[in-house]
Amino acid sequence: MLIGGFQKFSLLEYPEKLGAVIFTRGCNFRCPYCHNPELVDVDRYSELISEESVLQFLLNRKGKLESVTVSGGEPTLQPDLLDFLLKLKDMGYAIKLDTNGSHPDVIEKLVSHKAVDYWAMDIKAPISLYSLVCGCSVNDKDILRSMNLIRQSGGDWEFRTTYFNQIMNWNDVLEIQPLLKPGDKYYLQQCNYNNTLEPIHNPHQTNLELLFSQEASTKLREKSHHYRMLNDAGKLQQIIIKMR
Repeated sequence: MLIGGFQKFSLLEYPEKLGAVIFTRGCNFRCPYCHNPELVDVDRYSELISEESVLQFLLNRKGKLESVTVSGGEPTLQPDLLDFLLKLKDMGYAIKLDTNGSHPDVIEKLVSHKAVDYWAMDIKAPISLYSLVCGCSVNDKDILRSMNLIRQSGGDWEFRTTYFNQIMNWNDVLEIQPLLKPGDKYYLQQCNYNNTLEPIHNPHQTNLELLFSQEASTKLREKSHHYRMLNDAGKLQQIIIKMR
């Protein structure tokens, strides 16, 4: 495993579980707003962290930490990902995997071995804008297949979109809606412009809460009663669309 970063403690990554976060090096996407450029851009790579030291740390923290999140970069590029995740599972950790969904064959393999307990897949944009936002050619069939594999995995899952307002607008968010199905959790994330893969000139931070309250809730309710944006977790509908 090419490990480019290791966060020894997190309260945020795995829902309701204390955990560590492993960041793999390398990504096949070139999203300009990526806030982990040191994992993507060869010229900004930091020194690798040995797999042995990470596994030893996690072995020593058994019973204190509950989960391990493997993020990136794009973890499904790692040829030994399955073996690594199974080592973590053997230690008793719940495993969360962050992925861009571009390698459904890898996801299918992980699903068949029950190597992941919680999936978090990025939906970068509506299909029509995928290649533009990702900075490379993307096979939309791979994205859709990955979404379905994750739904059928037997684990928990979420889909999420980083709202990159240099390219996307609210209508683009609405175009993502048909990709979602009952049972999906879907999150909109604020774009972080502090440390990006490409320089973002004069970034304007969209107030998602304001956008959420003034535009989205009305438009989505008008479009379909199945899709509602709610802040009250006690009233979640079939599809959960929330801010993060």
